[in-house]
Amino acid sequence: MSDDQISIFSTVVPLEEYSHTEILGDGPDPFQVAEHGMVWRPKDLHFGIRTEPDGRLVAHAGLVVLPVSIDGSPTELIGLGGVAVAADRRGHGLARTVVDGALAHARTLGPRFAILFCRPDKAELYARLGWRPVAGPVEVEQPTGPATMPLRTMWFPLHEGAQWPGGALQLHSLPM
Repeated sequence: MSDDQISIFSTVVPLEEYSHTEILGDGPDPFQVAEHGMVWRPKDLHFGIRTEPDGRLVAHAGLVVLPVSIDGSPTELIGLGGVAVAADRRGHGLARTVVDGALAHARTLGPRFAILFCRPDKAELYARLGWRPVAGPVEVEQPTGPATMPLRTMWFPLHEGAQWPGGALQLHSLPM
């Protein structure tokens, strides 16, 4: 794909509606996390990249404001999730573009940090995008009660100079 072809995908727009099937198809485990048995919270805000001129959705990232406690102190974080890039468009910077676009909006929502949960094989991608690992276990809500998140948890500063406070992270909702 040439640079000219990539530029037609570079505009991140808010989406009124979103279904992961537009990008990932309708398989039983599109994000490859079912083995962990977690119940996930839907995202409240959706951002995507569409091709021109057909309008095909080729990348997505979703956001949700999360109630959490960090070392026992209640606060809010922005949860980033549902990041997806169409298989035929991977390797061209669309993940970076759609995540950056979603984070630009996240900065307007107030919380100082964003978090995400990812499979270990995706942690390097997010590290290249500036995300950092959260040390220690993370507790999340599940229908059966609190559970330890089995996936990697990473954080991102949404504002200049924001430093992760450290301590135990407890999500007071389903994970996103």
